[in-house]
Amino acid sequence: MATVLNIIYEDNHLVAVNKRAGDLVQGDKTGDLPLPDRLKSYLKEKFNKPGNVFCGVIHRLDRPTTGVVLFARTSKGLERMNKAFKERQTQKTYWAIVEGQLHGKNDLKHFLKKNGKNNKAIVFKRPEDGAKEARLSYHVLKTGDNYSLVEVELHTGRHHQIRAQFSAIGHAIKGDVKYGARRAERDKSICLHARELSFNHPTTKELVKIIAEVPESFKPFT
Repeated sequence: MATVLNIIYEDNHLVAVNKRAGDLVQGDKTGDLPLPDRLKSYLKEKFNKPGNVFCGVIHRLDRPTTGVVLFARTSKGLERMNKAFKERQTQKTYWAIVEGQLHGKNDLKHFLKKNGKNNKAIVFKRPEDGAKEARLSYHVLKTGDNYSLVEVELHTGRHHQIRAQFSAIGHAIKGDVKYGARRAERDKSICLHARELSFNHPTTKELVKIIAEVPESFKPFT
């Protein structure tokens, strides 16, 4: 199982994977083996470690989303990176293929409320009870006849934020039928990719920049 992991960064405290569509960051009711368990097997085998191996979840990506996911190999790494993410001391850049033609750059601001029953974000244009402000910036990298490739920077971290906000402006992410896309992708993925993650290393304090290669579904658009 560990052999199919695409490790794109690794040191004594951290390990990053270029997540494939369908991979789970945390276990759910499907019972499928999540990435931390697979990473533990990989680390145990690589370093011939006896007993339990530590692998802490720092942040998450939705199951159909691809790209950079960072995990902690030590409790110190986990604690410090959790703090960095919570205090927004990290920078995350996403690429998305959205339906329709977009041009230039823009900022989006909505208010999102999570509907736990169908695991979906409800979008409001104005403040509503229980809805949290969601802000992002995007600029268009390429525009085609039917789709646009956009680079997205999140300013808040809400549930399904990118998916919900682009759907709200009439440009659903390619393959994201949950948010109104015309059709699903064959592999049930959506064309949303965590392209780059930058942060100061938890122990050395040096700037780390991790870039994840895009999946095959993006290749015709890049």
